[in-house]
Amino acid sequence: MLTLKSADIEGKRFGAGLAITLVLIATVLLLRAEGRLWICSCGRLSVWAGEVCSANNSQQFLDPYSFTHVLHGFLYAWLLMLIAPRLTAAWQFWCAITLGSLWELLENSDFIINRYRTETAALGYQGDTVVNSLGDILCCAVGFMIARRLGLRRSLMVFVGLELVLLIWIRDSLLLEIVMLIHPISALKTWQMCQ
Repeated sequence: MLTLKSADIEGKRFGAGLAITLVLIATVLLLRAEGRLWICSCGRLSVWAGEVCSANNSQQFLDPYSFTHVLHGFLYAWLLMLIAPRLTAAWQFWCAITLGSLWELLENSDFIINRYRTETAALGYQGDTVVNSLGDILCCAVGFMIARRLGLRRSLMVFVGLELVLLIWIRDSLLLEIVMLIHPISALKTWQMCQ
């Protein structure tokens, strides 16, 4: 038999789960309203597209940039631990999903797509498909859970390690993306394009 306290916890989890579902539905509808395709215009759906410099990048469920979205989850976990420590884990998770969804909407706006095309090495970037955006949100959720599980110190080490792996692997990372969107550096752009 459930105690009053465990029933309250279950109620909060259910409420947060329902809120997450609503955020995801709203995100999908808004992405479609922005003109995002459901899947790649090639008509093929894959779980993984590994080539960064290809038409499949940001079109399939996961790609190398999915790892930057895992790092988004780390950042959201740290932010929420700092500004909302009393919020239950379920509602912190909702906040992370909401922030990840808001980023997907902003990232797929004409302004950001054009910024990526003109100021970064993503010359042919057309925006994400809805499927890719959902994969990115899932990766954000995974990153959030990893960061909460590891705690600040260990998750910071994983964050730095993953940033370094991405720099070596695809010549890009979350921090580099932020720099290039805010204040592009031509030498960095040139280095990124020499793959």
